[in-house]
Amino acid sequence: MAPIPDQSLARQIPFRDAVRFWLRLGFISFGGPAGQIAIMHEELVEQRRWISEKRFLHALNFCMLLPGPEAQQLATYIGWLMHKTWGGIVAGVLFVLPSLVLLIGLSWMYIAWGDNLIISGLFYGIKPAVTAIVMQAAFRVGSRTLKNRWLWCIAIASLLALGLFNLPFPLIITCAAAMGFLGGKWRPESFQTGQTHTASNVVAGAAIIDDHTPTPEHALFSWRRLMLILLAGAMLWLLPMGLLLATQGWGGTLTQMGWFFTKAALLTFGGAYAVLPYVVQGAVGQQHWLSTPQMMDGMALGETTPGPLIMVVAFVGFIGGYTKAVCGPDLLFASGALAAVLVSWFTFLPSFLFIFAGGPLIETTHNDLHFTAPLTAITAAVVGVMVNLGGFFAWHVLWPEGTHPDVAAMLLTGLALLLLFYFKRKVTLVIAVCALAGMILQLT
Repeated sequence: MAPIPDQSLARQIPFRDAVRFWLRLGFISFGGPAGQIAIMHEELVEQRRWISEKRFLHALNFCMLLPGPEAQQLATYIGWLMHKTWGGIVAGVLFVLPSLVLLIGLSWMYIAWGDNLIISGLFYGIKPAVTAIVMQAAFRVGSRTLKNRWLWCIAIASLLALGLFNLPFPLIITCAAAMGFLGGKWRPESFQTGQTHTASNVVAGAAIIDDHTPTPEHALFSWRRLMLILLAGAMLWLLPMGLLLATQGWGGTLTQMGWFFTKAALLTFGGAYAVLPYVVQGAVGQQHWLSTPQMMDGMALGETTPGPLIMVVAFVGFIGGYTKAVCGPDLLFASGALAAVLVSWFTFLPSFLFIFAGGPLIETTHNDLHFTAPLTAITAAVVGVMVNLGGFFAWHVLWPEGTHPDVAAMLLTGLALLLLFYFKRKVTLVIAVCALAGMILQLT
């Protein structure tokens, strides 16, 4: 099938119109990946008709196979498909940039006024809400994934491995992937429940990138292009890491952040909640960049700002950079802001590379069980990891001193669970209600 001319899509979808859309999306992309994908579907498929339903879902299902935030990767993919590499870069960057700026500002306010009685009351109520949200996320992913006893066994094994034996998160994910690979060979019928998305309605009318539109020349596989992308990606990682090594050494806070969040970026199968246990294990338990209560506050801020939830890493970086004074004691805000930008760079760089390098190379393998079975097993393991995270948070919230329970926190957790499971309220509303209740409790 012959490629379309390089400029045909650019003529039909002006780059400036795409930039305006991606910027607007960055400010309104609330609601987690489901909400963000729904916004893109409504705008790009139903209203603007820039891409057809089938091509949109094909791109989405490919992004679901990759580590990283699938909504941000989907925006990058569609931007790349329409306007080549720069289109993908603009779409992906604008998807997270508003969230990064907001979180830097909110993190500064959190540090500056966190001891205020009203602010502390708000965050007192937020922590039980976050505990309930993690529990709901584990239930949601588990009900969709754990369809047979093999997947249940993987989930339980991961829960015990992390909860009882404190095994490293990367080891758990690696073992799950290996079990999925073997299961795809020996029990293929048990490992065919990988995540897919289907259309919610039928969209009529031709799209600019329609079902039968030939693949653009820049999206066709080329060994030369692949090598150039991998070389550019390596340089974009090596240059800042080399600068950090030269100025701070391997043990420096910023160097360790860069290395840690590079590893985290490669482990985010199953969404942000899947990698949060790894972030808690490393950033809280090992590196002590922030405390468990601060981590929960950061998750709440991530839930209530636009962009992917994994942007909570910006909060982690800001608090860690601020407390460690990486730019000196007289430049604390700069320390936090620099660390937030740095960890965002190392977290999202792999996502861009996966799209630019992997799109033409791996797209045709989407329905190959050899690729989907390990993902299914990883998702099952993630359920156990998320249950462990919920229990970890619950212990710190409901028994903050380790002996006497916090009855008010228990009531707020119950309220949050009721709003989420029974009344089906949105996460942002649950956080707002619990924050208000926590403030009232602290002031009375």
